[in-house]
Amino acid sequence: MPQSLSQIVIHNVFSTKERVPNLEAEMRPELYAYLTTLIRNGGHTPIMIGGHDDHVHMLLGLSRTETVAKMMENTKVASSKWLKTTGANRRDFSWQRGYGAFGVSYSSVDSAIAYIANQEEHHKNESFRDEYRRLMNENGIVIDEQYCWD
Repeated sequence: MPQSLSQIVIHNVFSTKERVPNLEAEMRPELYAYLTTLIRNGGHTPIMIGGHDDHVHMLLGLSRTETVAKMMENTKVASSKWLKTTGANRRDFSWQRGYGAFGVSYSSVDSAIAYIANQEEHHKNESFRDEYRRLMNENGIVIDEQYCWD
């Protein structure tokens, strides 16, 4: 086959360090636009970005030439540096060290988009920790809580 093609859709979830709620609703559209640019510049296809005051969900088509780990490292490093310039309450901003990454079947993309778009309403009833635990469980990932939260 003379050509390499792929369709790998990933749902990534990551939090602010210690779940500090400093991603205020007013600044999130600018953050999501910045993350979209980082993803696109990395050769990936941004599909949906959303979140809440202490975490972000990114749905994207992963480039066939870069790993999830490298994409997340590049995205988190660059966005952390940028966030430190966006307000006094984020001068010492950091993302948590880890992240969750889940494969999404192409037929489930619309459901994942709706889920991410509904984060404000969703988090009226479920904390980020509970959401993260649930997502891990739904994706067959066993977490060690001793190492999960920083």
